[in-house]
Parts: sequence; structure tokens; C-alpha cells
Amino acid sequence: MLGFCFLREDCLVTKLRRLSVLCVIVCAGLASPQKAAASELAKSSSEQTSEASTENVRAVEKGWEVLTRKALLPSDFSQEVIEDIWRSWPDEARAEVENASPEDRLRSIYHRYGLSERPELTVRDDGIATFQMPKEQDVVGPPMQYVVDEDGDWTMNCLSCHGGSVYGVPTPGAPNNRYALQTLTEEVRGTKFRLGKPLGRMELGSLVIPLGTTNGTTNAVVFGMGLMQYRDSHLNVVPNTPQAFVHHDMDAPPWWHFHKRPYLYIDGFAQKGHRGLMQFTLVPENGPDFYRDHEDDFRNVYAFLSSLRAPKYDGPIDEDLADTGRHLFEQTCSRCHGTYGGDGGSYPNEMVAINEIGTDPVRFEALSREGRQKYADSWFAELEPGKSQETLVSPEGYVAPPLDGVWASPPYFHNGSVPTLWHVLHPEERPTVWRRSEEAIDHDRVGFQFELAEKAPVFQPDVLIRRSYFDTRRFGKSAAGHDYPNELNEVEKRAVLEYLKTL
Repeated sequence: MLGFCFLREDCLVTKLRRLSVLCVIVCAGLASPQKAAASELAKSSSEQTSEASTENVRAVEKGWEVLTRKALLPSDFSQEVIEDIWRSWPDEARAEVENASPEDRLRSIYHRYGLSERPELTVRDDGIATFQMPKEQDVVGPPMQYVVDEDGDWTMNCLSCHGGSVYGVPTPGAPNNRYALQTLTEEVRGTKFRLGKPLGRMELGSLVIPLGTTNGTTNAVVFGMGLMQYRDSHLNVVPNTPQAFVHHDMDAPPWWHFHKRPYLYIDGFAQKGHRGLMQFTLVPENGPDFYRDHEDDFRNVYAFLSSLRAPKYDGPIDEDLADTGRHLFEQTCSRCHGTYGGDGGSYPNEMVAINEIGTDPVRFEALSREGRQKYADSWFAELEPGKSQETLVSPEGYVAPPLDGVWASPPYFHNGSVPTLWHVLHPEERPTVWRRSEEAIDHDRVGFQFELAEKAPVFQPDVLIRRSYFDTRRFGKSAAGHDYPNELNEVEKRAVLEYLKTL
């Protein structure tokens, strides 16, 4: 009996196993269409994401190509002019390069005017732009700030102001705090006279409109206002009565803030869009068709700007002190400048009334309501026929910028009047007349190394040296205002300064 029962149990187990296998097969068969569908959906979604990522990477690359390889304005000068420009320099500067090799002389020309060799772009899989300098070579590479074509013609691009160096490292998107546009234009004019070349728009225009009174700053806002003066809302060139403008210098903002900011400019009056990026190409040679034909180019430029991120601080950081500074910053500064961290933080786009912020008001007052309205009514602000972007024609003051990479973008304030972050945090200690003295960072005060002066040396024969002095007593160059750090004591200011290195 026992043996019989054992045999019967074994048969039952065998049957149950067979039944289980059958159930698994049936269930698998029933589930297969659903799994297959899910698998196809996941595959399709992955392919779409990959395709979108590839398209975005290519758009970033195309935007870089537009800026660095596509001349959108008439040429400024030829290779012959730039190679001979040193002969127009003052005696001492000319003597330093007279016996140099052509390559070393060209490097000196780059350095004099704040130009740098163009780095190479690599776009990461997440769409973020990174850059590397070409390997050392005997030949000087093309400048980042100008498009140089096959014929050797040089044409200014947007990186002239927005492609500087971070303490000697060429960095697309960094403010070009060494750009000597006024000096370059004057010496190009002298060289063209000497070589019998016709003068271009910059050499003639600068006789009427100053390009910049201090190295690293430009009168760019007035350029835009002047160019819009001779256009209708459809960007047709129209005759108009010349208008007087309030000339003033501006420090270019870093492009790595672009992805955060919903509006452009220090007063935040223009909503961000690819069309608005095109307004500085408003030379008479570019008619309405130029803008329609180049929209895709500037959609790609928009993608490139959106791909830029601030460089990381490469010096020592006291982590404990920085963490203390973070808490203080979030209690005091974050209401206007936002928060930062692993989650990306938040940016409030806070506009501060001009009377409250107290910084130099010239930029705020220089652009009239009528000028802003002209932009608002133009093709630049149009989203589609009958629908336009939001334009603030009567802003109340200046918009507090994000502070990502703030360590890498001196000088500070919209007019470039403050040389270090330490001086931003110590309003009463800001220098009256100062001059950058070294390329390297001041790690202690975070910003420029600089020297003090009683006044700019008006009898210095080299105008480039005269323009290297920043005098905060001059019109539009005040370093006053933004006194909020006075709410902190000295220990707290030191902690906040340490934290700012981490952004």
C-alpha cells in the first residue's frame, strides 16, 4: 500500500508539473503581444529621444558655426591690414614687435586688442557645450571674435563682446573684459589710410558714435538704438532724422546665464527669442529678406547659447565656510539672485527699482520708452502675424542677474565698475580709479588683480594704456549702489564670498 500510494503521489506531482508548465506557456503566450507592444513603445520612445538629442546637438554645432564661420556683416578689414596694423602703434609698442616673427607678432596683435584663438567645440550627449583649445602649433589659429574667410577678410561676430577669457583661458560666452574695440578701430583706420584702403563702417561710424571709452566695455546699446532708428516695423530701411543718443559703456553679460533668463538685457525689457538676437546685424546692406532667410541660423544660435554653462572654480574652497555662506546667501541674497544646488536651483528674474538698487542710472535712462516701443512693434518681437512677445516698455529698474560662474566674470555691475567680488561686498571700499594689473585671478578677493591710481594718465602716448584705467567719477561709470551687503558683518561677508566661488 505504501508503495502504491507513493506511486500515485508521484503521478499527481508529475501531472501538476505538466499543468504548471502548460499554464506558463499559455500565460506567456497571452502576455507576449502586450510585452511586444511595450517593448516596441520603449524602443520607439528611446529612438525619438535619441533623435531629438541628435537634432539638438547638431543645432548647437550649427549655432557655433554661424557665429564663427559665417559672416553676417560686411567685412571690417583684410588680413593685410591686420598683419600691418602694428606699424600704426605708438613707438614703444611698435618697437617691441618690430623684430618678432610673423607668428609672434600676430599673437601680440591678438593680445593688444583682446582677441584669442578660437577653441574647438564638443557637445555632450546632454546637449551641453564644452571647449578645448587646439594643440600647440606654430601657426596662430583664427580668432574667436572674428569670422575670417578664404580671402582673408575679417568680420566681427557676436563673440567680440561675448567671447572673452576667464583669467587667460579663452572661453566662449565669457564677457570679453579685454576687448579694445575703440583702439582697434582707430588703428585700423590709420593702417587703411597708410595702405590706401577704403574706410569701412566702423572707421567712419566711430567718428560720430564712440565705441567704448574703457577697454572691456562698449557702447553697444547705442549701436542697437542707432540702427533701429532707420528701420520701420518690417525692417525696411527708411530715411529718418538723425537722433541724439546718451552714449554710455556697458560690460557684456556672460552668455552662460542665457538658459536661465526669460528676458534679455539689464533692464529685462525684451522677451527672449531667436529673432531678438539678430538686431545687431541691422546694417543697411541687410534688408528685410536677410532676416527671413537667416531665421534658421539664429534658431541654431539660440540653441548654442542655451547650451552654455558656467565654468567651475578651479581654486581651493573652504567647504565648511562656503556652507555657512550658503545659509547666509539663502537668507539674504537669494530673493533677487536665486538659489543654487544639485537640483539646478531657481531664478526669480527679480527687477529692482532704480531708486532702490542705487547703481549707475545712465543705462536705465538712456533707452527711452519710445525706443523700447519701437522694438516691441518690430519684426524682432513678433511671434506670428498679429501676435508679439511681451516687451516691457517702461521697466522700473534693473533685473538682478543669476550668479552662476560669478567668480569668472569680472568686473562687476552692469557698467563694469567694480573689480572684485570682495568690493561688491564692501561698498565703502570700492576703488575710485583702478586698472587691471595681471591676467591671473585674485583668489583672495575673487576677481581682477588691480592697481590704484589718482587719475588716468592723460599724457600717456599709448591710448590703449589710457583706456585701461577705469574712473568711476566719469559719466555712466559710477560704482555706487547695491549696498545690501552692509547688512552682514565681516565674518559673514567672508563666508558669502567663499560660497560665491562654488556657483
